[in-house]
Amino acid sequence: MALRQNQLLLHLWKQNCVAGARNATSRIMRPDDANIVGNVHGGTILKMIEEAGCIIGTRHCNSQTGDRCVAALARVERTDFLHPMFIGEVAHVSAEITYTSKNSVEVQVNVLSENIVTGAKKLTNKATLWYVPLSLQNVAKIIEVPPIEYSSPEQEEAGKKRYEAQKLERIETKERNGEIIMSISLPEPYTVAFSQSSLIHLVGPSDCTLYGFVHGGVTMKLMDEVAGIVAARHCKTNIVTASVDAINFHRKIKKGCVITVSGRMTFTSNKSMEIEVFVDADPLVEAEKGKYRAVTAFFTYISLDKENKPLPVPPLKLEGEEEQKRFEEGKARYLQNKAKRLTDKERQQ
Repeated sequence: MALRQNQLLLHLWKQNCVAGARNATSRIMRPDDANIVGNVHGGTILKMIEEAGCIIGTRHCNSQTGDRCVAALARVERTDFLHPMFIGEVAHVSAEITYTSKNSVEVQVNVLSENIVTGAKKLTNKATLWYVPLSLQNVAKIIEVPPIEYSSPEQEEAGKKRYEAQKLERIETKERNGEIIMSISLPEPYTVAFSQSSLIHLVGPSDCTLYGFVHGGVTMKLMDEVAGIVAARHCKTNIVTASVDAINFHRKIKKGCVITVSGRMTFTSNKSMEIEVFVDADPLVEAEKGKYRAVTAFFTYISLDKENKPLPVPPLKLEGEEEQKRFEEGKARYLQNKAKRLTDKERQQ
């Protein structure tokens, strides 16, 4: 029996340890997945993306002998929402492992929407996620990741560069973790204080993995909801997620924690707005550990009219040096992302 199990594990390892090994899921979009005008919530799509990444990441990390583990989300790179998805369409989510380091896995995920009446399909999302495998015997222990085979040395080198870049940015992001969004009463319209919002959520069993930690997709959905409220308060129109910059998961969130998800406007262009979102976790049972910053990210939203065409965004009124500084930083990210989109468009032509 033991020999047969080892042979099966070896077969699975050979199947999974190749760059390009895929996992795919599909489901129809229902009214609960969308806003009042039928656009599927960005958070719903992010949750599906994370579930697909978790499945393939966990499957790969358990394709070797040794400790059984679960793949925990550590970071999500910038994610663009290329086309809207609507109620009644089918979302096809495919994931593949594209790079492994000693203790992490890079997963790239694509989302296609399908109109099952006309058969039309379109690419709606592309995302890159990073996972670390946590031992089921000791969730504080990160285990080694089985290496994958690359089609060429260039493919491996490109993956290594992505790994080093995200590692450096995660370190830089931690320096901002001391910031707190303060509430202000009776603010002036179109200011940061006017639209900033918070959501408080008690983490229950349905939010968590079998091992008592919050699914990354659950957290991202809550973050998108808060960012959407901020955007809607600023514009007073229908708003949709346009993109999500890198999402950094700094610390795990356990079942029973109370999480506070806070969002504030940092930058507006003529047709888009950037919202910074923080997730702070407060352990109720282990109160002595204190509140901590768990997740951070920037969301970009656009305002739409009744025909789903972009509307101008009201300019953000800035108050104080800190808001001016965050605005300039947001402007730099906006220009950088705009230049990258133009470069990518030229390469495709």
